[in-house]
Amino acid sequence: CACAMAEHLAGSEGAFVAQMNKRAQELGMEHTHFVNCTGLDDESEAAQHLTCAYDIALMSRQLLTFHPDIKKFTTIWMDTVRDGSFGLANTNKLVRFYSGATGLKTGFTAKAGYCLSASAQRDGMELIAVVMGSETSQQRFAACKGMLDYGFANFALVRPELSEGKVPVKLGTADAVTAVPAEPVELLVDKAQRGDVTVQVQLEESVAAPVSQGQRLGTMTVRSGEQILAQVPMVAKEAVPRLSWWQIFSRVLRQFTMGK
Repeated sequence: CACAMAEHLAGSEGAFVAQMNKRAQELGMEHTHFVNCTGLDDESEAAQHLTCAYDIALMSRQLLTFHPDIKKFTTIWMDTVRDGSFGLANTNKLVRFYSGATGLKTGFTAKAGYCLSASAQRDGMELIAVVMGSETSQQRFAACKGMLDYGFANFALVRPELSEGKVPVKLGTADAVTAVPAEPVELLVDKAQRGDVTVQVQLEESVAAPVSQGQRLGTMTVRSGEQILAQVPMVAKEAVPRLSWWQIFSRVLRQFTMGK
């Protein structure tokens, strides 16, 4: 099936494998090199069909982040095909026995041993644990369970309370522009640090019009004690056009008239 899909998408398995390797490099999988599309051991002496646990974690994260519907299938424990005449059980036993398990994939070949990329989510935090080269199926599940337990016990996902600010605008159609964080802030921190997280916002004293939407106006710094956890740009929420010469003249004239 994998070869048929490869030939359909790229014309040949070789062309598809080239695409696989290109995509792996784009994802930062520096220690991965594919020689076939199936994942099975390649027996040729020149073959370098290799990957590592970290790279599998990167690939798993990409899958979960941009194709979350995969969890609709990876969380199924048992199902049937052929009008119920043939039963199927998920080879990932954590789906049934580990709280919050969301997937993801088991694997085995003679050279790779028993492998598992396991994912689980609790309290909005999703973790991935990868084990390769286990001698038994039970060992891979125990090892991933141990890593996930460690992650959930010792770390927490913190979403700092974000604040907006106002920056005065010179010669703009509005007197000020709203500054907001450029992106949502989610930080993985040691649970011991969770209560020490603070947010500090530094904004420009003023800015000259025109101001474009998304223009940088300052920096939001998230700290735990003296440690900087993240620095996020503060940007303009909306655009502020520059006053025309006629508008400037009218404003000056109005101020002069009111002053008299």
